[in-house]
Amino acid sequence: MVGLLFAGIAVVIIYTADSSNRVGAYGAALAIGGLGLDAMISAARDRTSLLSRIGPLP
Repeated sequence: MVGLLFAGIAVVIIYTADSSNRVGAYGAALAIGGLGLDAMISAARDRTSLLSRIGPLP
């Protein structure tokens, strides 16, 4: 569920990027999308994801 949320957020970041912040937006979308993809793969393999290893965030 969290993986799909992060993948969705990455798509929204790419969709809302304009020409003045495109490079930063693509970098952020790559990082967030990568974490979402890792969470989905980890759930399929029944392992802990990188997001769950970070610990509780404030």
